Amino acid sequence: MEITQEITQIVNTLPKDVLGEVLQYLRQIEKVSQEKMRLSLNLKTILTEDRELLEKLAK
Repeated sequence: MEITQEITQIVNTLPKDVLGEVLQYLRQIEKVSQEKMRLSLNLKTILTEDRELLEKLAK
């Protein structure tokens, strides 16, 4: 399935009170440069994948 179709399918299932937040988030992403977006996604991946390690380091 095409990515756009998948996103549309998910958005169609979201409650209406969440759609405003999703729209704001998408508008913010739209303004961010490609490099900053890539860095943000990489950071998110690191934080997600290394959560246990980060929690141990925080103690």
